[in-house]
Amino acid sequence: MSVKFYLDKADKRDCAPIHLVLRHKSVQIKVATGEKVHKSEWDPQSQLVDEKHPHHKEINRYLFFLKEQVIHFMDTAAPAQLTEKKLKVKILSFVKGRKANNDKTILPATSDFEKGKQKFTFLDLFAGAGGFSEGFLQAQFKDKIFDFLLASDINENCELTHLARYNYQLGLDVAFLRQDISEPGFLDNLVKSLDGKTVDVVCGGPPCQSFSLAGKRSKFDKKDELFAHYLKVIRQLRPKYFVMENVKGILTKERGKIKEMILQEIRSIIDLNDFHILLDFIKRLGKQTKKSTFLLNCYLDRLQFETAIDKELDELKSKYILLVEKKFKQLTPKIVSYKESKTSIHINTIRHGFKLLERSRELTALKKRVIHEKSSSDLDNDLFVGDFNAFLTAIDPGYIIERIQKAFQFLSPSKEYKADVDELLASLKIYTTTFDDCMQGLKPYVKEAKASREFEQILNQIRLYNIEEPFVAHAADYGVPQNRERVLFIGCRKDQSPVKEVPPTVSAKERVTVFEALHDLDFINMGEEKFQYEEVDLKAKYNGSSKVMAALLKKRDLDGSMNAKSGLSYSDWSKKGRLSGRFPHAKHPFFVKHATELSNIQSHFVAPLLNHKTSKQNSSVVKRLEVILQEGDYDLAKKRLRTEGLASDKRSYNVLKPNQQSPTVVTIPDDYIHYASPRALTVREMARLQSFDDSFVFQGKRATGGIKRKMEVPQFTLVGNAVPPLLARAVAQEILKHIH
Repeated sequence: MSVKFYLDKADKRDCAPIHLVLRHKSVQIKVATGEKVHKSEWDPQSQLVDEKHPHHKEINRYLFFLKEQVIHFMDTAAPAQLTEKKLKVKILSFVKGRKANNDKTILPATSDFEKGKQKFTFLDLFAGAGGFSEGFLQAQFKDKIFDFLLASDINENCELTHLARYNYQLGLDVAFLRQDISEPGFLDNLVKSLDGKTVDVVCGGPPCQSFSLAGKRSKFDKKDELFAHYLKVIRQLRPKYFVMENVKGILTKERGKIKEMILQEIRSIIDLNDFHILLDFIKRLGKQTKKSTFLLNCYLDRLQFETAIDKELDELKSKYILLVEKKFKQLTPKIVSYKESKTSIHINTIRHGFKLLERSRELTALKKRVIHEKSSSDLDNDLFVGDFNAFLTAIDPGYIIERIQKAFQFLSPSKEYKADVDELLASLKIYTTTFDDCMQGLKPYVKEAKASREFEQILNQIRLYNIEEPFVAHAADYGVPQNRERVLFIGCRKDQSPVKEVPPTVSAKERVTVFEALHDLDFINMGEEKFQYEEVDLKAKYNGSSKVMAALLKKRDLDGSMNAKSGLSYSDWSKKGRLSGRFPHAKHPFFVKHATELSNIQSHFVAPLLNHKTSKQNSSVVKRLEVILQEGDYDLAKKRLRTEGLASDKRSYNVLKPNQQSPTVVTIPDDYIHYASPRALTVREMARLQSFDDSFVFQGKRATGGIKRKMEVPQFTLVGNAVPPLLARAVAQEILKHIH
């Protein structure tokens, strides 16, 4: 057998097509590769493109890949497959995909599918791989569909995967904002990227699991503030709905107090169009009360914070502190002597505390930088972390106010001025309080004015979002072959119908199994990479149990529900794709390593199957996996592993059960053992367990390890951190039923 390349007859521009010629026994096949070069740029000896050609590296890589795949197919295919016709079809499956992609620019995603459809817009924050994005594009209810405007994340590989999928492959005009949501200017850049477009739905999963009410200023995790910044986006964009996804444990953390705090923050988002009604009401209270109006004015000034962002908010905060500081300066000569006002450590503490509070913008930026450095240096469980946290505590506004309060206690002002001191301290407390706490603080004034009923009516009118209890969504209930539970908070703008739940599409008895999801990909061995589908013979592979295994395969609709007549298997849906023909101009799946290759179509590595590569393990690891697989459970296998000298310090191995759902997919591939082979899963297999279509290609580096996991987001991390698209689709579907 020989596989070679040669140049065919040149055209008028002296460009000659590169042909592949295969000779095997009596079979001879010639296939055009789809590439052309000048004769001067071709080296007949090496059968490669000379480096004089601007894209010689990309074309040579493609030719090498093509030759490798042909040889592999010849070595592994059954004799019946080695006919001239079948061999030509196989070679052309690679050639056509690359040629089709090279012939297409980024095309507009217009199709008959979208004609007459009512489009609602969405954006995806903390987008990661794009699980929410994918699910929302799959959703359709009657004539309603979603239009994708923008995604955002901080990682380069997230951006690369999004651009490759949505802009280059599907032809969408989607913006990607790669910026930390907590950075100053994020909101301005987001609004600029949207270019005046209205956003109907915002989805995303800001981390909340590190929240702690008790130790709010002790850990200083850089993720702690992301939830607050997510809500800032909601306040700015005022979408009809927003979806917030999180881990199940958030519901019971600190006996449910964290959940209540999240709900309180969501309910504190106010409608700026009606906010003046509340402010006018508070001004009227000032005319009706016999109490000091200083605190009432403080509440008015504090509530103005709700109307501003970024620079304007900083100015309002500074103005607030200056007003309180002015009261302190008027009070100082009444509670201490002139000499003490110049020398007292306690007076200096108060005075300097006000200066620190006035510089809240600078301290916030400093805090962010220190937390970033703390995270980058991996400071934890060492002698440095305490010092860093102590500094971060010292510049926190709440702590600064506590020190001011303590300083006043040491001054022991006379009873004559105690009420003034108490009022000043109360005003500082108002400065850091939440909107809901402000409403609680106003109640004595409301009660005095006998206006409680009016006050409640105003609050109901100005709250922008309605939200009841969050609910737990089990991914397996929506056709995902995985035991993955997530909490969903769905906020509904007051002019929209509430979404209280997302009904399951699959009953508990009809859930998709691991075998349904992965059986057709089980043609790969340890240390291999496959680029095309191969037939899996269940009878040969499972011998006496083949009927039992085959019985696990079910016909289903796209959402996982049973459809014995016209349905497809889960694996067939994965191959066909779940976008319902919406993108007829879509390119074939392709892979690039770096963002620099994205705009160079010659660099796109096109193949029918991508992300299907296994790691090469040494013999002792393979033997360990074999023992665990035979025992069916890591804990049950530990005694035998010790006896056979195969024990490991690894805490977790999960043996997949073919007739069940997989455990929650995480970011470390060797946490799982394939149900039929002593090996870890490929990226494509993990993506199947997450319900990603096979045409969704995870770009960039495949895996990483050690401390790099904190900074890099390779393919396995993209998959493990994603929202399962079929779960996202079910959420999007339910929103489409209610939105107007």
